[in-house]
Amino acid sequence: MKKTFENLSRYCDDYLRSVNDPEGFWDQKASEFIWRKQWDKVLQWDFEKPEVSWFSGGQLNITENCIDRHLKDKSNQTAILWESNNPKEPSQKVTYQQLYENVGQTANMLREHGVSKGDRVCIYMPMVLELAYAVLACARIGAIHSVVFAGFSSTSLANRINDAEAKIVLTADGGFRGTKVIDLKKIVDDALGNCTTVEKTIVYQRVHNKINMQPNRDFWWHEELEKHSHICDPEIMDSEDMLFILYTSGSTGKPKGMVHTCGGYMVYTAYTFQNVFQYQSGEVYWCTADIGWITGHSYILYGPLSMGATTVMFEGIPTYPDAGRFWQVVEKHKVNIFYTAPTAIRALQQVGNDIPVQYNLDTLRVIGTVGEPINEEAWLWYNQYIGQGNCPIADTYWQTETGGFLIAPIAGITPTKAAYTGLPLPGIQPALMSSEGTEITNHNSQGSLCIKFPWPGMARTIYRDHASFRDTYFSAFKGNYFTGDGARRDYEGYYRITGRVDDVIITSGHNLGTAEIESAITEHTSVCEAAVIGYPHAIKGNAIYAYVICYETPEDTKTLRKEILDLVASTIGPIAKPEKIQFVTGLPKTRSGKIMRRILRKIASGETEQLGDISTLLDPSIVEEIITGSKAL
Repeated sequence: MKKTFENLSRYCDDYLRSVNDPEGFWDQKASEFIWRKQWDKVLQWDFEKPEVSWFSGGQLNITENCIDRHLKDKSNQTAILWESNNPKEPSQKVTYQQLYENVGQTANMLREHGVSKGDRVCIYMPMVLELAYAVLACARIGAIHSVVFAGFSSTSLANRINDAEAKIVLTADGGFRGTKVIDLKKIVDDALGNCTTVEKTIVYQRVHNKINMQPNRDFWWHEELEKHSHICDPEIMDSEDMLFILYTSGSTGKPKGMVHTCGGYMVYTAYTFQNVFQYQSGEVYWCTADIGWITGHSYILYGPLSMGATTVMFEGIPTYPDAGRFWQVVEKHKVNIFYTAPTAIRALQQVGNDIPVQYNLDTLRVIGTVGEPINEEAWLWYNQYIGQGNCPIADTYWQTETGGFLIAPIAGITPTKAAYTGLPLPGIQPALMSSEGTEITNHNSQGSLCIKFPWPGMARTIYRDHASFRDTYFSAFKGNYFTGDGARRDYEGYYRITGRVDDVIITSGHNLGTAEIESAITEHTSVCEAAVIGYPHAIKGNAIYAYVICYETPEDTKTLRKEILDLVASTIGPIAKPEKIQFVTGLPKTRSGKIMRRILRKIASGETEQLGDISTLLDPSIVEEIITGSKAL
């Protein structure tokens, strides 16, 4: 697939074409891939039911497009460049030919253990090359992969295994994370005590620790792999066959298994990867995410590989062995495109400006952000110290449910604005909706962000619960997909995500987005991070409560509080000033970095006996610290 946009005018032309003739637009994009059978119809959809299908009747295998089609011209090009948690361990470069062989051999191993088309395979592994091989091997034989981030507890793992009714679990004896060794096999063993569908586990040897191996159930990866050939014919899949299930948090606390299918997802991830990053052949691209999340699925594996890119897999964390690790890897591998989360950016910003300047980052051409809205201060730091003022920032907005980017700059083509994610991508028709359910058509406006026309990468359902899929995403604004987020659109049509709509605080009759207030608070030079929620107030209905992390423990909290209040008032307006500010050393976050505002709302409301299960948080102990501090306010 060629890059679409040479200039801003071409972007505008393509966007209009994608809106006026979406079927013709995506028909052309899809035709650039290998299909075993041409589709009968590009699009069929009904958002009322909701039902969507792309390229129905078409047949393909996504791995032929991610691997096989590159063998003629790129067999010796590096497909995956793997970097260990330990900087002293050698990097590994896997060519497209080697990827073909390793995936084929892994696929044959799975077939030998009884895995066939339609079976669900749970993958609970560290960020090793075998994780990538396992994902692609499932796709090769038509099995449905369900990757679970190798940091979830045994209870969370069991819930996901049971919901998917997984037949087999692929795991490892352990995984490295900074200075820690995670006993993954013990977690799997504990989970399987509450699972009935799993017949076997195959265990990759990574840390070489002593583990329990149950006879006739547990098998060593290396012993099973060597029995098989690397030649594996791909299973022919219908475009709308399931490719994978990926679980995301639900508002009720129960994980939702989002279902993505083969054809549309492939076309959309390839198109968005190629065009947002303006990827050029031979460049080294690095997304720092874990494959356990949608970012890793779409923009470490499927998107980059479908375009014949060199993609980096990183086993480690940004602060081990020190806070220069990201920049050391960029320098070492001459990375051209770097894509990470605002949480990581703020953490690295906190340790000082003198660290990134020690490394040669001149190879960087594009830098990007993913996962949450980025505040203006972090955006400017990222631009100055990492991009060195020369790299466009691709601030991407999307979700597990969307499969790929919805709103994002086109690197070097569309102008960027700090803290604004940008313009919608071709094929995406956003709408801001009022609380009455009507579309807000004028610019310089704010509302609930919906998408009013389908795109190829969107999820098709929640696994085994289509009613919840309909109720969650298509019932709030009939005929539209509701993102659950609020957004502001400026005079030029740029979108800024203002936070989850359930995180919008209505105080004294005014709607205030949490992300906007948080961005204002973090503009203070002493503040590292902030989380804002609403809590019941006798006069205002809701008042604003801010949890604030400082770079250093504040000596004069009274003065600092006043300065923060003044800053918020001057940035947004007096109505946005927090009623309470609590200084904390950390926030209740999932292992993916998501702030659990539900817990913060409960604490602020005094409902500390109703917090639910907090064991899956990155640091559960921080909750008790916040509860204690809240009582002193």
